[in-house]
Amino acid sequence: MKRSIITIDEDKCNGCGLCVPDCSEGALQVIDGKARLVGDLFCDGLGACIKTCPEGALLVEEREAEAYDERRVMENVVRHGPNVIKAHLRHLYDHGEERYLREAIDYLQEKEITVPVYVDAPPVSEHVCPGAAARDMRGITDDGAYSGGAARVGSKLRQWPVQLKLLNPSAPYFDNANILLAADCVPFAYGDFHRDLLAGRIVIMFCPKLDPYIDEYIDKIAGILSLHDISSITIARMEVPCCGGINMVLERAMQNAGKAVPVREIVIGIRGDLLHEDPVPEACTR
Repeated sequence: MKRSIITIDEDKCNGCGLCVPDCSEGALQVIDGKARLVGDLFCDGLGACIKTCPEGALLVEEREAEAYDERRVMENVVRHGPNVIKAHLRHLYDHGEERYLREAIDYLQEKEITVPVYVDAPPVSEHVCPGAAARDMRGITDDGAYSGGAARVGSKLRQWPVQLKLLNPSAPYFDNANILLAADCVPFAYGDFHRDLLAGRIVIMFCPKLDPYIDEYIDKIAGILSLHDISSITIARMEVPCCGGINMVLERAMQNAGKAVPVREIVIGIRGDLLHEDPVPEACTR
């Protein structure tokens, strides 16, 4: 299969070995005075090793390579102890690799190995996009004070990012969360979005008509449901028929996760009015 994977420029590599500790997966070793990729299946292609190479000998390329195998990687990682396990989990978390992260945690639980706290650990990669880095803002309040005179509406946003494509299912703010599953257009159409819908909730946003990642979205929401106890889900969508795809995505995610969560639906009109607010039929929450 063709995928991203580390490549090493042997002419530049001086064999210093500084890259080896940054590869918690164990894909790199110094052999015969040069860094070597010892197994395609151990390299995730995310480039955590690149930043420590003083010679610029490491690059990520796309080529034919053996498929990455998280369970085989974990067999190697656990031999090196809790700190390496933590570094590996944080590495996956930082890059939004929720499927591999779930596999790694499942492996640890199957082997009755303690899952270390990795979310609050210092980032192990400098290559994470700041716009995708998870931020828990539940402890930040805004009283709406505004020095310009008239009071402004304070933001009720409690986490970052908000787009489903960027969200990490293992983020701690999903624990016991009341989730707002909102269509992209809703905040623009409904003027009291922050006060009436967002306050006290963790928001997940996407467009069921235009986003090309629906199968991935179903898996990601299923991952959130599997990894956390969710208190409730509120669907906020527009009145247009295509927006009803949000209900389908949630229904399939619940089926895949084997979870039933209380759900209600709020429909916003294209003129910004709240058309109705009803619980979703029980058949759609199983």
